[in-house]
Order: sequence, then C-alpha cells, then structure tokens
Amino acid sequence: MSFHGQNSGIARRAFLSDLGHGFTGLALAALLHQDGVSRADPSLPWSPPNGKPHFTPKAKSVIWLFMNGGVSHLETFDPKPALDKYAGKSIAESPFKSVQDPERLKLARVTVVNDANGQQRNKIYPTQVRFKKRGQCGMDVSDWLPHIGGCADDIAIVRSMYTTDDNHGAQTEFHSGRHMLDGEFPTLGSWVHYGLGALNHNLPQFISLGNRVYWNLKDGHYLGPMNDAVPIRVNPANPLDYGQSARPISEKDQKLGFDLVGKLNQLRGVEYPSDPSLAARIRSYELAFRMQKSLPEVMDFSRETAETKKLYGVDNPACNDFAMQMLACRRLVERGVRFIQVQHGAGGAGVWDAHGGLKANHSSNCLKVDQPIAGLIQDLKRRGMLEQTLIVFASEFGRTPGTQGSDGRDHHVYGFSVMMAGGGIKGGAIHGKTDEIGFHAVENRHYVTDIHATLLHQLGLDSRRLEVPGRKRLDIDHGKVIREILA
Repeated sequence: MSFHGQNSGIARRAFLSDLGHGFTGLALAALLHQDGVSRADPSLPWSPPNGKPHFTPKAKSVIWLFMNGGVSHLETFDPKPALDKYAGKSIAESPFKSVQDPERLKLARVTVVNDANGQQRNKIYPTQVRFKKRGQCGMDVSDWLPHIGGCADDIAIVRSMYTTDDNHGAQTEFHSGRHMLDGEFPTLGSWVHYGLGALNHNLPQFISLGNRVYWNLKDGHYLGPMNDAVPIRVNPANPLDYGQSARPISEKDQKLGFDLVGKLNQLRGVEYPSDPSLAARIRSYELAFRMQKSLPEVMDFSRETAETKKLYGVDNPACNDFAMQMLACRRLVERGVRFIQVQHGAGGAGVWDAHGGLKANHSSNCLKVDQPIAGLIQDLKRRGMLEQTLIVFASEFGRTPGTQGSDGRDHHVYGFSVMMAGGGIKGGAIHGKTDEIGFHAVENRHYVTDIHATLLHQLGLDSRRLEVPGRKRLDIDHGKVIREILA
C-alpha cells in the first residue's frame, strides 16, 4: 500500500477518509486520545494531558444519571410541609411572598403570571406524595423512591442547587456549565475523558446510554470529537453503530484482514509527512477488533445470576429497560470504563416535564428508575466497587411550588436537588437548604458546576490544569468542590 507517485495526495486523503468512517474511526479517536495525539485535528493546536490524575483520586469511574425534563425536588428529596398548609393560596397571600421579590428573581427569565384581576394565577400546590425518614441517618425520601430510600445511609443529597436557563436548554447547562445561548462548550464527561488515561484499552472510556436530543447531542466541542461519548445500546447482538461488518464475515477472515492491514501499515510507503505520529495510530484497527469482541460480551447478561437481575428489577416490566442499563453500567465500570452518562426519558422536553398530571407522571417515572438505581448502588457496594464509582442522579432543574394548570408544576431554576453516592461521597448526608416552600436555595447555594468540580476532585483532576490555550474559562465554569459531602 504505497502513497508515492502522481496521485499520492489524493490516495492518502482517500485512505484517511475511509479509515475515519464508522467504527474504526471511533477506535482511531480513542487511540489518538490515549496516546496524546490530538493533532489529528489541525484545528487543535495543543496536546492533551498525559492521562494521569493531578493528585491522588478517590474514584476511578463516574455513572452520570440524568433525568430529562425536570424532576420535582418537592416530590423526591426535599419535603415541604408548608405546601400542604397553604395549598390553594397564591404565594402573595402566604407568609412567603418575599420569594418573588424582583431582586430575587434575576437568575433566569421567569415572570409571575397574573390573572385579569391582577392576582397571581398559580396557587401553591400541595405535595403529591408522602415522605418517610430512611436509614439510620433519618433522611427524608419520597415514598415514590422506596428503594433509593433504602440506600439512604449510602447517599448524599444536595438540596441547594440553582441554574440559569428556565427552559430545557438547561440540560446543556447542567452538562457543560454554560447557558446554551453562550455557545457550545465541552461537557463534564468530555473533560474527564480529555484529562485521564484509559483503564481498559478494549473499551471506550466515555460512553452514552439512552437517547439524546439535538441540543445535548455532542460533548467534545472545542476539545474535539475524540472526546465525544461513544453511544452504545444494551444489545449484545448490536451494541453500537458500525460494530458489525456491512456483509457477513467470519471472525477468522476478519482477523486475517486486520493482520494484513497491520502488515501493510508497517511498509515504508505508509507515511504522513505532516504528522508522522499519526501513521502509528493506524493500528486502531486492532482496537476496533478488540472492541467488537468486548462490547457484546459486556452486554451479554446470561452469566448474571437470577438474584442479581432481580436486584436491579430486570424481571419487573415496569422498570426492565432502565434496569438493563443500570446492570450494563456496573459491568462497564467493572471493566474499567471511566465515564458513563445515562439519559432517561430524552426526546422533546423530556418525560419528567410534568406541567400537568404531575402525580401520574412522577409516580410512573420513579417506578421506572427507583429499583434499578438502588440495585446499582447495592450491587456496587457488595462487590467492593462503590467507593471507586461515583454515581450522580440529576435533572436540569426542579419544579415550582405553585401549580401550573390544575395538577402540574412548571420549570424551576432557583432551588432543586441532586443525589450523589459512592466515590468518596459521605453517606447519609444532607447539604444545603431551600426556603419553607422550596422556592429559593437559601443555605450553601451551589451552581451546577459545583457538582462538576466535586466529581473532578474525586477523580484527582484540577479543572484549572485542564485549561486549553486560547480558551480561557470563567471562574464559575470551574465551580467549587462541595467538601461538606466528602467522606
């Protein structure tokens, strides 16, 4: 395979183009990243870090569980008895009218809706579910999350989150730390992938499970596509795009093809004058071959015990799909995958977007995710993996104390909750506080990038040492570590 001669430039470009498409392209990107060769993209004038933590890490992997649409903190992790006491009154008629003072409502584009008589249309809406104190710590958790409540002594709740986008672009903001109107910025997962080396060279190090909507489809942005998540499916027959040959081919013949390409790549004719190191990375074919074998094995649950499957809820039709994803997450981190982001209910606004029918919506969605998430926590713990695996349960914002329509809640950016577990997080911890009706975060307030900073810290990364030349980040982009919830 020689690129010398009259058409060498065209042949070389054709070869690289063919290599860059499909599954082999994913493998090439992974190899380029792990070996510090990001100059395959000429628009990137820097080299990535050396793949080592900046300081001793507490965690090795992250499982990022994102509930699309806006989970109500008031029906999950932040009970507010005052909502029941003043139900049916406007906020202005209650003792809490100061929460809507204009100076306190500058964080986002939110207006108070009045009726024809100048009265606030939205009335305080009572809590739609009961709470119980769970675990030895006595943490209040919703009756819609009994299994997660059973893990109360292993989880921490941050009740004082806020964000600034009052529409579902806040999904982008939670992942990247920037309002979507600011432009496109790398997500947390891409920063982790950019900053750390591989734990397993047979698998992608940054994986996405579940659907993703267009405004939250990519990760790397200015870090380059090699830092995008690799989307996979819980399907051993076809776990990812380009994972199978277009035509039937035996494993023996496929290996012969890979071996032949490897030998041809060693010939003197395969040269890349503009970037000699790229030539050596053509061995991504070998990685592609290994990944084609490794991922189906990860997604094959046939050797999992019936007890383990039952723990996750695989046998429960109400939560089977998400249970399969959670079991896949455990198997992936068990094999060294760094960062897994799971999108639950993406598409349009997201399935948790309960502007009406909140009780039916949230009780159904909680049923789909509660047992699988608790099963994941318990399974990791009993295998001795929870301390090395950091789990996050998050949503783009919370929901309003007031009703929307007759039985829903609107988007709410001023105060909401995030759950975390494992990876050096203190179990049984409640941090931060919202006011008496859950409107504003009033104690230990945290912008979404404080969650990012905490995860990066537990992985041994300092975000300021991941700065990219020419891409200065704002101070708020880095966030602050929430040290109060660290063990």
